Amino acid sequence: MILILFLLLLTLHIASPAVASTHPVGADSGSAEDLVVVRREEYDGGRIIDITHAYHEDLPMGGSDEGLGRFLWLTQSMKNGSLANVSEMKFSVHSGTHVDAPGHLFQHYFDAGFDVDALDLGVLNGPTLLVDIPRDKNITAEVMESLHIPRGVSRVLFRTLNTDRKLMWKKEFDFSFVGFMEDGAQWLVDNTDIKLVGIDYLSVAAFDDLIPSHLVFLERRDIIIVESLKLDNIMAGLYSLHCLPLRLRGAEGSPVRCILIK
Repeated sequence: MILILFLLLLTLHIASPAVASTHPVGADSGSAEDLVVVRREEYDGGRIIDITHAYHEDLPMGGSDEGLGRFLWLTQSMKNGSLANVSEMKFSVHSGTHVDAPGHLFQHYFDAGFDVDALDLGVLNGPTLLVDIPRDKNITAEVMESLHIPRGVSRVLFRTLNTDRKLMWKKEFDFSFVGFMEDGAQWLVDNTDIKLVGIDYLSVAAFDDLIPSHLVFLERRDIIIVESLKLDNIMAGLYSLHCLPLRLRGAEGSPVRCILIK
């Protein structure tokens, strides 16, 4: 009797249109025009601006001429009989648009757990000022003073010659990128209320002052660094910034999705 019931149920399962296909390919899938992917940099009529660089194989990587390279693998494929498409990824947490945590350059902070999951989301989200830096200079104390950033401004995105030269669009790492010099970082710490520093290439610090400038920013653990921002064709001025890193416990950096809202 049990065998007869099992065979009956199996027959009904095969015959039933509701379960005949786990994936009803083509059902209500729309026309060919509906399957054209549109990638946008602005949303809601231009009110929301994505300032995050997309991940791709030619995204520049620190110190490399080869770019990011392959970072995504389709480990399960519906074309090969899997029930779903499933990808895995592998790349440095300091790739593309990302944040630095204090443990990036301070071992005792790393050991104590000051990772990206401990960063203050209140600092990463809120009113921000986008400023243009003189195009022939790194960000020195003199440049910082000339910007006249008032007290009370806590988030500043610095657009530099890096954006004009489209360095984030070139696969080869460019050692001549613009960034903070140590005295510029120290002037910011001593003379402003800035707690979030954003910049338009892979490092907030110029190559000649790569470590010293980072140390100035991260030493007190109250300043968050956001690097590799996409600031092309955006007017300088005031915006609402929203940046959300991944909750990677134990990681000293994380990819971050950042948007500006007018």
